Amino acid sequence: MRAEKQMKKNKKNKIKVSVGYRIFTVFNITLLILLALSCLLPFVNLFAVSLSGQFAVNSNSVSFWPKDFTLASYQFVLESGQFLQSFWVTVKRVVLGVSVNMLLVIPTAYVLSQPERKFKHRKIFAWFFVITILFSAGLVPWYTVVRATGIMGSIWALILPDAVPVFSMLVLMNYMRGLPEELQDAAFIDGAGHVRTLVSVILPLCLPSIATIVLFAMVGHWNAWFDGMLFMNRVEDYPLQSYLQTIVVNPEQYLASMRGSGSTAIQNLLNFVSARSTRAAQLFVAILPIMLVYPFLQKYFATGLTVGSVKG
Repeated sequence: MRAEKQMKKNKKNKIKVSVGYRIFTVFNITLLILLALSCLLPFVNLFAVSLSGQFAVNSNSVSFWPKDFTLASYQFVLESGQFLQSFWVTVKRVVLGVSVNMLLVIPTAYVLSQPERKFKHRKIFAWFFVITILFSAGLVPWYTVVRATGIMGSIWALILPDAVPVFSMLVLMNYMRGLPEELQDAAFIDGAGHVRTLVSVILPLCLPSIATIVLFAMVGHWNAWFDGMLFMNRVEDYPLQSYLQTIVVNPEQYLASMRGSGSTAIQNLLNFVSARSTRAAQLFVAILPIMLVYPFLQKYFATGLTVGSVKG
């Protein structure tokens, strides 16, 4: 009897949903599904093209399912020395670049997160970094500085110019400012210095924000292509995205260079694949690492970005 009374009571207290709200919900879900498909289907098509045979690709008959299934395009990727070399350059760039970014961003954010009574003129130093976001000297001074430092043609030309991503520093700084100040005071009372406080107290609490800026840094270094073409003197030193940009913009020249290579394996593979399918395979392999890493950091993304948003 009590259960029946409770069920009747719940039915009475149930919120009535209007027809307009139901229509909005259906429209919202439909729109989100369409947006998700618009992002997903190009990757599905790219993957299908990379697994399709030469005739099917050249006749534009491949949509979202492979035709004349073959792995020759991926075998071509493995046999292509330039692709693997560029892939390795990008891996080194991501590892070194993210490490340098974190080593500089974390201490800078910690110092600038201190209150005015502990760090006088903090706002002056903070605005020093903010101005670099609002104003840029331009391409020519950027190139001139890199050339004057003597790092042209080296991996450091791709890392040091963006060693301190200011936006990421601001996100982490404001996240640290949102932490209770009493935590630092308690650590200082126990005899900890700034380094011990940062490592043992602050950083464990900033894990969502750090994961977010690490994701920003990884994607930024992985997708960068213009600086590779600008600062690298040899094609062999191009990062992956710079190399892919050349084969997408000039596919005929790229295919001619492949046909002119001395590798017998490459020559045999070109008889079974088209330039479009080989480009699709290389593009898909290039985006695969970020697609695999993103799900592990995505759970921190919303919290790290919103809590670390700019405050007054």
